[in-house]
Amino acid sequence: MSSTPSADRPTETERDDGAGPSVPPGPTDQDLQVLLKQLGNLVTPMAVRVAATLRLVDHLRDGATTVGLLAARTGAHEPTLARLVRHLTAVGVLAGDGEDGTLRPTRVGLLLADDHPAQQRSWLDLHGAVAHADLAFTGLLDAVRTGRPAYQHRYGRPFWEDLSDKQELADSFDALMSCDEDLAYDAPAAALDWTATRHVLDVGGGNGALLIAVARAAPEVRGTLVELPGPAARARRRFTEAGLDDRFTVVDGSFFDPLPATADTVVLSFVLLNWSDEEASAVLRRGVEALEPGGRLVVLDRADRAGDGADRFFSTLLDLRMLVFMGGRVRTRDEVIRLAADAGLVLAAESGSGSRTLPFDFSILEFVLAPVPPPSAKEE
Repeated sequence: MSSTPSADRPTETERDDGAGPSVPPGPTDQDLQVLLKQLGNLVTPMAVRVAATLRLVDHLRDGATTVGLLAARTGAHEPTLARLVRHLTAVGVLAGDGEDGTLRPTRVGLLLADDHPAQQRSWLDLHGAVAHADLAFTGLLDAVRTGRPAYQHRYGRPFWEDLSDKQELADSFDALMSCDEDLAYDAPAAALDWTATRHVLDVGGGNGALLIAVARAAPEVRGTLVELPGPAARARRRFTEAGLDDRFTVVDGSFFDPLPATADTVVLSFVLLNWSDEEASAVLRRGVEALEPGGRLVVLDRADRAGDGADRFFSTLLDLRMLVFMGGRVRTRDEVIRLAADAGLVLAAESGSGSRTLPFDFSILEFVLAPVPPPSAKEE
């Protein structure tokens, strides 16, 4: 059935049977055209990012309630800033005209305050890692045609190498990833059974947040973290500050190369979604090489969410960011299991995104080495 009005559809004042409730009208063609323009324009997303980068909402709350005062605070060109403000008021981020001191943030605009717990200003700040990377979406067409990330084409090197070498981007990325860090890592660390683990190898472990959570959940466990030099240095500092540098060792390295240690638990925490299937398979094989007999390989990752609404929106948003930033993807449970099987692993246990113990759309899959089949009679 079409969603546009038709001659036989009741109008707003007509009733289905002459007695029932009014039937609201469907969207008109003009409504749908406006919606498509809202969905397809690049102006509003960039205007909001500029507002976040210039900290307009913080300046408004601090008394700079006219365009002139905002321009003085931000160093912006006043006539041009006025044009930006007009659009921000048109889309409901700001209210007022700014001419008589009435310019103010709306409820939506207040989300851009630097001290708002949602940290949306930091996510949208063009000097920050994620918004900086989002600019590579101008290359989405080529990414869709080739399957290759657009970030490297725009900035000259891969996303993770850029973060490893640029302290400002790295610091902003770590700050964004630390939002709800305790919730993000404590729950998975608590959900896993560590009683049979002596040594955990955290492959691509970032700034060490997961191992710090493991230290709280399993005080007897020791570990090694492998990372690129930039995040490796930050992990060392965190372990020292937490008094854990006697339990956890950090080694500079790449998980595409042979790993520097073996362990009875190898962890890939939010690693696989950053890479293509071919690259993810290579990482899994390196993990298998480092796995001690009887050990397990744990994949903590984001799960592809079926269904509709906000869950589906955020899952597809993350998936396309993984494509553009790094050439990766958000995978379903079965897709991860197939990749693991190609690396010689079988599923031993799991906690899915529906689990009460895991936040957000996280998934834990625990793998062990697949049993080696006995030789056939012909081989004997």
